[in-house]
Amino acid sequence: MYRMTDEEFEAAIEEALDAMPDQFLTALENVAVVWDDEPSAYHLGIDEGEWDAWHEAVVSAAEQGSNAEGALAEDNLSGEVFAEDDDLLGDDLLGLFDGLSLVERASGGYDDDIPDVITVFKGPHERCFASREEIVEEIGKTVIHELGHYFGLDDDKLYEMGY
Repeated sequence: MYRMTDEEFEAAIEEALDAMPDQFLTALENVAVVWDDEPSAYHLGIDEGEWDAWHEAVVSAAEQGSNAEGALAEDNLSGEVFAEDDDLLGDDLLGLFDGLSLVERASGGYDDDIPDVITVFKGPHERCFASREEIVEEIGKTVIHELGHYFGLDDDKLYEMGY
């Protein structure tokens, strides 16, 4: 498991955003791109007790160098927003778009007081990928994936596109 400094991780996210075509970046309205060490219970859509069990299973498996899929399967935390490669620590949330897509915004009722948020999670990237190069590459994929949700693409389409 490769560990990045906070500064390295933030710089990798900035590099991913800088690599985006200008027309995509100019289309972003009221969207913040941030990072956090780990997904919270809120990010996972579960209560605090389930989060404690999830986090303990993931971190424990990572420290032991094993795959956490078996431990996590008991918590029913699988879903389209999680990494799905068999050789990853399955069910680790790499990123999340929390907001309304452009399609949803166009249908009315959008209140732009609070920005929509794309969060990229550091811990899962470090646990799932073995080298700095892999982490940086996957951060780029995660940013594109979450921006895809902002533009109205669903997980099936994003996975079909390689994200």
